Amino acid sequence: MTQTISLSDRAYQAIRRDILTCRMMPGALVTESELMERYLLGKSTCRLALARLSHEYLIESRPRKGYRIAPITLQDVEEIFTLRAQLEPLAARLAVGKVDIGLLKQLEADCRVEVAAPLSTRIDIFMNANKRFHLAIAEAAGNQHLLRTLSTLMDEMSRLVALGFNVQQTKPEIRHDHNAMIQAFEEQARKRVEFIARRHIETFQAMTLEKIYATLTTGGTLLPIQHRSLGR
Repeated sequence: MTQTISLSDRAYQAIRRDILTCRMMPGALVTESELMERYLLGKSTCRLALARLSHEYLIESRPRKGYRIAPITLQDVEEIFTLRAQLEPLAARLAVGKVDIGLLKQLEADCRVEVAAPLSTRIDIFMNANKRFHLAIAEAAGNQHLLRTLSTLMDEMSRLVALGFNVQQTKPEIRHDHNAMIQAFEEQARKRVEFIARRHIETFQAMTLEKIYATLTTGGTLLPIQHRSLGR
């Protein structure tokens, strides 16, 4: 049983990563047999992984058809940015005087690392470093509920970035806001760090929406304009 759980956890992580990076596109239909073949999984291992992904609303069961990768809707985009714009300035304010400045500088440097790899991989590396930067601030704030909520939002943000920036073949650039935030933390300027955090989210929202709408223009099926079902 321990072996099965371990295998299902690895399967869950692999499928989840491909969903969050849009290697499996929003709205795509997949079958259990396709996933078993693609990830070299047994039936029970695959089903355990799919159950976890369904619980996280990353996939939806489609009777007699298999599973659909959860679509990204305009409502999703609006809700994710609205929550981040409210919660991240709060986390930044609470983290003043507590956050490890050296760690933030290292994580910001990690966001700038360039590797000889396809653009999608470079975006993945950037988004992982960017997530660690923001979650380091949230962790320093000392509120575990806030940290868990922001961690979930950052994962959902990964899909938005992958959808918009990957398709448009460009990488996000947010160096100045990160450095301004670090300086405000160094000076323990509570109001300024809160302002920069909010401005940062608003700026990134505009950048991401621009790329997503450009993607929508060239392939409207990628971003359905729909409301989620009440079950979600």
